Amino acid sequence: MTDPVTPDTSSRAPSASAASPVTRAPEASPTESRHGIAYGLIAYGIWGAFPLYFHALEPSGAFEILAHRILWTFVLCAVVLLVRRDLQWLRALLRSPRLSIGVTVAAIVIAVNWVVYVFAVLSGHTYEAALGYFLNPLVTVALGVVILGERLRPLQWAAVAVGVAAAVVLTVEGGAFPWISLTLAFSFGTYGLVKKKVGASLEAMHSLVAETAVLAPFAIGVIVYLHVRGDGTFLGHGGLHPTLLVLAGPVTAGPLLLFAASARRIPLVTVGLIQFITPVLQLLTAVFLLDEHVSTGLWVGFGIVWIALVLLTVDSLRSWHAHRPTVAQECAVDGAEAH
Repeated sequence: MTDPVTPDTSSRAPSASAASPVTRAPEASPTESRHGIAYGLIAYGIWGAFPLYFHALEPSGAFEILAHRILWTFVLCAVVLLVRRDLQWLRALLRSPRLSIGVTVAAIVIAVNWVVYVFAVLSGHTYEAALGYFLNPLVTVALGVVILGERLRPLQWAAVAVGVAAAVVLTVEGGAFPWISLTLAFSFGTYGLVKKKVGASLEAMHSLVAETAVLAPFAIGVIVYLHVRGDGTFLGHGGLHPTLLVLAGPVTAGPLLLFAASARRIPLVTVGLIQFITPVLQLLTAVFLLDEHVSTGLWVGFGIVWIALVLLTVDSLRSWHAHRPTVAQECAVDGAEAH
């Protein structure tokens, strides 16, 4: 993913202490809404096609791809901000230890998410990556209960219970613990949680450049180390290969900015519904384009996950209709960088 983006659809019940009135998001015009949906579809479509892009980067390994993705994303975003002279936010970031620590933690978590996702694709387990992003909304809800002490509505409890049952079925049928799927789901959920706690004040581009700046020394070290050992693939594999590696920057930043533009123009519940385009496309890519075998038992597990997601979606729609349009849509951007 983050690889792909699965925003929190704000489907949880408010805590008992939530007494302040909810801020209403401004309603977009029909034209803006259409543009917002189009931007969202393009962003999620690009994230859904990520497996094909990462396959094209072979023979690079997962850590080399991660390093180039970090480096070129940082370079691209930094250049854009320099051209725009948009650097004032750095002062607030550097003066706030809480925000700096939050950015650092978020950077580490997203790096784990990115490298596991690439490993899944390169090792023929793209379908497990897709499952991870199907599971993410359920994990996000569970983290809200465990970490934030939030209360769930009955349908949400049912969705979480069905999701746990799906994880058990997938473990039994797959013959192994589904660590790829769960690592992606929990790292993505944790990333969103950290961003909501300490990083919500940063815009999408600011957040991305700050997090990749934290990771840039590691990325440069990996690239240098691999080339010193003779294992680097940036050179010696034709002109197209280094071009594709450099394109990791715009491939990462482009859909993020489209997503941010989309989230500002459409209701958050719509964002929550179209987010499933990404794992659906990843699953279809795995089965029909990458020839990955998904057994009958695993399809059953996927089906159980989809039942849980239907329950969660119905609950979100009911909540949204009861409070429309009540959620500040900027919070949807928090998880976007995980793609």
